[in-house]
Amino acid sequence: MDYTPHTQEDIDQMLRTIGVSTVEDLFREVPEGLRLGRDLDLAKPLTEMEVMDQVASLARKNRSVEELKCFAGGGAYEHYIPAPVRHLAYRAEFATSYTPYQPELSQGVLGALFEFQTMVCELTGMEVSNASLYDGASSLVEAVNLAAGMTGRSRVVVSEAINPNYREVMETFGAGPGYEFVTASASDGVTRLQGLDQAACVIVGQPNFFGMIENLPAIAEKAHEAGALLIVHFDPLSAGVLETPGALGADVVTGEGQSLGNELMFGGPYLGLFATKTEHVRRVPGRITGATLDSNGQPGFVLTLQAREQHIRREKANSNVCTNQTLMAIVATVYLSWLGPQGLKELGETCLARTRYAAQLLSSVSGCSLRFEGPFFKEFVLQVPGRSAEVARQLADRGYLVGPSLERFDGLENCILVAVTETRTAEDIEGLAKVLAEVVA
Repeated sequence: MDYTPHTQEDIDQMLRTIGVSTVEDLFREVPEGLRLGRDLDLAKPLTEMEVMDQVASLARKNRSVEELKCFAGGGAYEHYIPAPVRHLAYRAEFATSYTPYQPELSQGVLGALFEFQTMVCELTGMEVSNASLYDGASSLVEAVNLAAGMTGRSRVVVSEAINPNYREVMETFGAGPGYEFVTASASDGVTRLQGLDQAACVIVGQPNFFGMIENLPAIAEKAHEAGALLIVHFDPLSAGVLETPGALGADVVTGEGQSLGNELMFGGPYLGLFATKTEHVRRVPGRITGATLDSNGQPGFVLTLQAREQHIRREKANSNVCTNQTLMAIVATVYLSWLGPQGLKELGETCLARTRYAAQLLSSVSGCSLRFEGPFFKEFVLQVPGRSAEVARQLADRGYLVGPSLERFDGLENCILVAVTETRTAEDIEGLAKVLAEVVA
């Protein structure tokens, strides 16, 4: 009772209202064998000041990214977040709003989500977007569900150069439906398709997990010849310098929206992007915000096509997702509005130039070289002498964070992944090269 806000009088009144005598009566249907049989081993209660001291003590055990020069990538990136993004997106009207099932009370949020969907369609080159999903991994899961439903097939061909964490999430979710996952080799840095017979879809990244640019038109042609859909997981900030996946043959485009004004935040909450063609709209997961007219002919916004969703169709629904990451999506909307098309182009060009400079400088360090040949964006794989985990640890000890580890990939045990965004200056890059030379000497 010490851990609940209810007094004994409160509890007695609630029990009388529902017609039972004790709290224990509420658990009568649970067999004794399934009960713990003892009190929970909880620590004694703390005052607010004691809690803050304990949390601060735990926090001091971590190293803040602000103490390090961050060259880590692999799906989460340190980009500059302009002050207007925080100021506008975290206003109370957005930060405290709840599910917009009553549109008459949620026009502001729905309007922002409509703008978000429009921007995602422009970035991806697709016709329909939803109001976001949990993260990039869950977006890929839902794209596979869409492809399986459209084709009636269960075989999923996944590029080796997809984020391995995403692959694990897809396999976990795919165990129930019985999806068969087949790996397409990317031993030279880009995807080489094979085994497309009876495939529901082909999944590639653009850029892929190694930072390499895939030949999407060629991949799309092979996928479509086999009757499979092409799912492209893309970096939204590459849209300033790369053609949209939709224009190159993608059927579904997913992405991780963390880089659109959201912090690294120790891995979440993040933002899943999902866009596709109009012909697939009935199979799009989650929420879709639509524009409409009210009974007086005034424009407004609503959640539309809700008959697709789990909370209405239950087991007949295409997806169990009937929510989205509203606040993260609003952050992305404000960020993209601030950036604009020209800003997006300049940001992409800056990342491209600084990544190229870093690749040239780091590969000139004795014993180091670029692992793959070909164009890349925002990150690259660097081969180093010695085990990559040890090299990365020593770099972190000296103030430079690279990663994540590539040791789970065959042939990349001695390689590190290096990401370079607009936040890294020439001095930062030169500093990393100097420290790397000392570490591998």
